[in-house]
Amino acid sequence: MQRWRGLEDIPEGWGRSVVTIGSYDGVHRGHQLIINKTVARARELGVPAVVVTFDPHPSEVVRPGSHPPLLAPHPRRAEIMGELGVDAVLVLPFTADFSKLMPADFVAKVLVDKLHAVGVVEGPNFRFGHKAAGDVAFLTELGRTYDYEVIVVDLYERGSAGGGEPFSSTLVRGLVADGDVGGAAEVLGRPHRVEGVVVRGAQRGRQLGYPTANVETVPHTAVPADGVYAGWLNADGERMPAAISVGTNPQFDGTERTVEAYAIDRVDLDLYGKHVSVDFLNYIRGQEKFDTLDALLARMAHDVEQCRALVAGAGAEVHGDGDADGDVETAGSGETGTS
Repeated sequence: MQRWRGLEDIPEGWGRSVVTIGSYDGVHRGHQLIINKTVARARELGVPAVVVTFDPHPSEVVRPGSHPPLLAPHPRRAEIMGELGVDAVLVLPFTADFSKLMPADFVAKVLVDKLHAVGVVEGPNFRFGHKAAGDVAFLTELGRTYDYEVIVVDLYERGSAGGGEPFSSTLVRGLVADGDVGGAAEVLGRPHRVEGVVVRGAQRGRQLGYPTANVETVPHTAVPADGVYAGWLNADGERMPAAISVGTNPQFDGTERTVEAYAIDRVDLDLYGKHVSVDFLNYIRGQEKFDTLDALLARMAHDVEQCRALVAGAGAEVHGDGDADGDVETAGSGETGTS
């Protein structure tokens, strides 16, 4: 899959293509429906499928300081899009000047002059151009002038048939902020992921027998609510069952909010300075300051066993060996150890 940053990166002589445009943060199941239709139509016409997206998020330029929490950085989005069959991803730098581009000019400069669109696939609420003045109706009107078709794809809805909230990045951000990582996974079609570089912490976890990877997250990352979670730590090409702590470590009067993952039964890892990712499967409990260190250690041992069982159950579901539904939640409070 080709990855371009800016219109100047598009190869000379690029031919016709089927295009979809949007922020596509998280590439959730609603996004996937649009992208799958883009790829399918491109295959029918024998042309490449292209996704156009933006960096930074447009709201940060239009309303500085309003950057929403990010569900996935651009490299991760491109990775998922490639798995869906996309042939090229174009990331357009979203600047103050770019934000002033009128809808008709955006279509002419991006879709027509550079990507030679033969088809454009969007959701019904798609808006584009200066002050979001362009909509699907206007896009379709211009298509008659520039000889491209517009295909509109309805978004999935969350909940029972015939009702529910449409899938959206805003919905996922809310679920993640509430710690409902099971609900977020339902909309995303996979566990919510946080990634970053492993940095040195206080190393208390190692002293307590539970060494953790202290992940310095990518700026603006959507981090789940404070608490303990079951999930996976992905590092060096390996996916390891993990007990994950998010929060300020109240047991030791911490103030800095961190994401720390203990790879269960792994005390041999040296991940400092490496880029890793953490996938959140289930919420276990909130954080609490225990009366004694022994009480904390007992709860941590229980947390690890609970996480071990939940991750194993999720694996059994994938392989058809069990009935875990990935939505188990257990109330409680405490925190895992720190690095």
